[in-house]
Amino acid sequence: MIADNFKNIKQRIRLAAERAGRNPNDIRLVAVSKEHSATVVSEGIRAGSDIFGENKVQDAKDKIKALGHDGIEWHFIGHLQKNKIKFIFDLFDLVHSVDSLVLAEAINEKAEDLGFCMPILLQVNVSGESSKFGVDPKNVTEVIRKIMSFKGLNVRGLMTIPPYDPNPEKSRPYYACLRELRDTCLKLDIPRLSLDELSMGMSNDYEVAVEEGSTLVRVGTALFGERLLKSKDATG
Repeated sequence: MIADNFKNIKQRIRLAAERAGRNPNDIRLVAVSKEHSATVVSEGIRAGSDIFGENKVQDAKDKIKALGHDGIEWHFIGHLQKNKIKFIFDLFDLVHSVDSLVLAEAINEKAEDLGFCMPILLQVNVSGESSKFGVDPKNVTEVIRKIMSFKGLNVRGLMTIPPYDPNPEKSRPYYACLRELRDTCLKLDIPRLSLDELSMGMSNDYEVAVEEGSTLVRVGTALFGERLLKSKDATG
């Protein structure tokens, strides 16, 4: 089942990219493996997945210990608590969810202590929902300017989570807004800033996200099926 789902998702990504005049190779699928076992993830690897998204550090530690990093990437996509920062450097290739300047400062402090430069995405609360984490869109340029002075962080792009709606078209304005915000930041000519990645799109709306410029789509349910335990966040 997972192999068939993987092929279907990749095909739909390709078609969405072509509709938007984009190169399908510019979009990567993050298989959201949170709340799924290492056995299920192994099936995903056999199907062709090579990037996996986790939202809890402790759960990820066990899977990564079992499956390793050989030929695959692990991305952190959940809300990162400060007391878990010390673990991310050995576990994750990219953190999608740096949702405040305070968190960025804390990650940078630890990274500099380790002599490490952590690749991150800045999470933006485009929808303005109080239940969502993320930087206020009007503060993004200021926050990025400050983060770019940090030696321990490499800002690779932006991430957002729109309000859930069964109609994927309802997500389009939020994804367009994030893309436009990225473009605005790039026009500032901040040294070394590239913002190549836009992490947006989930199981119900990833085709719309691709049409609006996503480079990383976070798909869980459509790939692996329903999780045993539903969490409150909406990262896949």
